[in-house]
Amino acid sequence: MCGLAGWFDAKVSFREHKQTITGMARSLVRRGPDDGGIFVKDRICLIHRRLAVIDPENGRQPMTKQHENRTCTIVYNGELYNTREVREELEGLGCSFVTCSDTEVVLTAFLCWGGQCVEKLNGIFAFAVYDHEKRELFLARDRVGVKPLFLYPYADGLLFASEVQCLLRNPLVRPEVDEEGLSELFLMGPGRTPGQGIYRGVKELLPGECAFYDGKSLSRRRYFTLSAREHEEDLPTTVARVRELITDAVQRQLVSDVPLCCFLSGGLDSSIISCIAAGTRQQRGEDPLDTYSVDYSGNDRYFQSSLFQPTPDSRFIGIMAEAIGSRHHNVLLQNEDLFEALRPAVDARSFPGMTDVDASLLLFCREIKKDFTVALSGECADELFGGYPWYHNREILMEDIFPWSRSPEVRRSVLKKGFLPHGEDYVRQRYLDTCVHTEKLPGDTPLDRRMREMFALNFYWFMQTLLEEKDIKENHCPSVTLFLKAIKKCCLLIVFYVILYKIKIRMQRRSL
Repeated sequence: MCGLAGWFDAKVSFREHKQTITGMARSLVRRGPDDGGIFVKDRICLIHRRLAVIDPENGRQPMTKQHENRTCTIVYNGELYNTREVREELEGLGCSFVTCSDTEVVLTAFLCWGGQCVEKLNGIFAFAVYDHEKRELFLARDRVGVKPLFLYPYADGLLFASEVQCLLRNPLVRPEVDEEGLSELFLMGPGRTPGQGIYRGVKELLPGECAFYDGKSLSRRRYFTLSAREHEEDLPTTVARVRELITDAVQRQLVSDVPLCCFLSGGLDSSIISCIAAGTRQQRGEDPLDTYSVDYSGNDRYFQSSLFQPTPDSRFIGIMAEAIGSRHHNVLLQNEDLFEALRPAVDARSFPGMTDVDASLLLFCREIKKDFTVALSGECADELFGGYPWYHNREILMEDIFPWSRSPEVRRSVLKKGFLPHGEDYVRQRYLDTCVHTEKLPGDTPLDRRMREMFALNFYWFMQTLLEEKDIKENHCPSVTLFLKAIKKCCLLIVFYVILYKIKIRMQRRSL
């Protein structure tokens, strides 16, 4: 929803690099068309572009605040879902506020709790805080990696930004890709190894990670990772708990000072979100919910059923729109327009992504943005709720490989013979690293263990691809990936056991 960047270097005179800094800021304008600011002090330069959703008149950034004898400045991108709770806790400690923005709440939380503030935050975010007295920088990213934060550490300093192309506006970062980056693109794409930025020297703060930088060293810490726990609740209790969390998640998303709508594909995820949103708006006495779907010219004639989409969406969209009483809009995309959008979609991501999916989402969001600033979607529900075939098809589930990249020889066939000779070994090691580091319990069956691995593979790999895709398209319509962003971390564990329970029952029935 916003864009941030920064440059920390004690030896650089930022006045002499005004053009570079301006270029970095300009590259983020589409992320934040409403406002922008640049903060320069001592060894730090902070850049921000804002898309105003909450408290448009205030909340401008970079934001500076003093508490007791400490002064800090923040650049922040995201949404905090427990703003009210954190604010009340801080007010109980004697803190005061001058805006209604979650930016000030996050900044005040850091002023009071330092790097431990991330433990208090429930939301989606990437932010950087500069401590004026300690002359130290703090960086943080949300638990599941919804908001991006790329890094470029070098001998004398550190660059960071919401997008790789912003980093590339600085001459210190050269647009070079080494063998590792090429293996990521050709043999593993569209997925990326967590923390890998493709370009030489470019890294990414991991989901659930924070870091301090003092001008000499970057000290990183994981404050959240997936963990294995026994699920002790029965199925009815689990279902009730998941319903409670999802309803709460959707309702928290409806807090906005700008126009808001929902994606409605006719699938379970977007239908659940739209239903809750429509019902909540009706209870508040607000106008009917606007919903949007996308279709393709000729899809009625050429649609073919697949494991991922057994039936067309259109047959369910109308049923849902009528049931919840929404004002529905269908966006029809032409094949020629999809072709023309392929290059802009790659440019927006800074490297190749999911080709036609990127292009269609780009065009879809452009249409929605004509009338709405925020859209709620169910992106990443399949990763969390076991919607993909590889969760249910035992043959695919048990394959010792990335399930979405099962035919490396097809990728190899488009490459020159001898190119990337160690590519398959590189991909294999990345896969094994994820499986080995997936936490298991002593009493797990082979199916339990594999399900945990599959969930981790989806969480840290495939899901991140979709989040990155959606974040880029947010620049054209800032839509939120609802199921991912708002579900609290405890719900991730509950959802995993719901998936495991359902798949066990399904496999048992098949064996009978």
